[in-house]
Amino acid sequence: MNKYLERLINGIIKENPIFVLVLGMCPTLAVTTSATNGIGMGLTTMVVLVCSNLIISLLRNIIPNQVRMPAFIVIVASFVTIVQFLLQAYLPGLNKSLGIYIPLIVVNCIILGRAESYASKNPPIASTFDGIGMGLGFTVALTLLGAFREIIGAGSIFGFKFIPEQYNIAIFVLAPGAFFVLACLIAIKNKMNLNKGKKVEEVGCGACGSCPSYESCSKIEKEEA
Repeated sequence: MNKYLERLINGIIKENPIFVLVLGMCPTLAVTTSATNGIGMGLTTMVVLVCSNLIISLLRNIIPNQVRMPAFIVIVASFVTIVQFLLQAYLPGLNKSLGIYIPLIVVNCIILGRAESYASKNPPIASTFDGIGMGLGFTVALTLLGAFREIIGAGSIFGFKFIPEQYNIAIFVLAPGAFFVLACLIAIKNKMNLNKGKKVEEVGCGACGSCPSYESCSKIEKEEA
């Protein structure tokens, strides 16, 4: 079970598709004008990612290597079509807000990247957890981005207005605001990583036996050299 938990943590924190890998920027910057849109796009992508990872993993020994990418796209497109029909039937408002970016999930580099790099090489359960982790990481990132833009630009969160309109900075709900907020969030994430790295360096060799960064510790490399 530790292996599956590692896949979840990997997608949410270590290899977050937005804050670390910087993938899927088109829907990230376009639809995150509100926290609701961020959650909607993130969960929609996660459903497609989990289902496609599972099917691709099950068929990994059947799909010929020469046509694997077209086969992956067909599988992903099938699930995107199903999800789009469900949104049109049960969540028409969200479907209208996300618009063209739902069909574009087919060519989302996050989904195709996980299919190529992980699902096509690993068993179904691990691939499913990898999809859940990456999907949750994508959803968290989009929700944070949408929440900050909605609060600063519209003075509301999830549609609830709590800041008077005269104090709103409208540029944050436009394209330039998306770039600015994303840059700030990535900078905060990188700063946290730097501080974590410094703490590991300060621990010293006495705690190496229980150190989670034992294999990558620069002090160990120096001592061995």
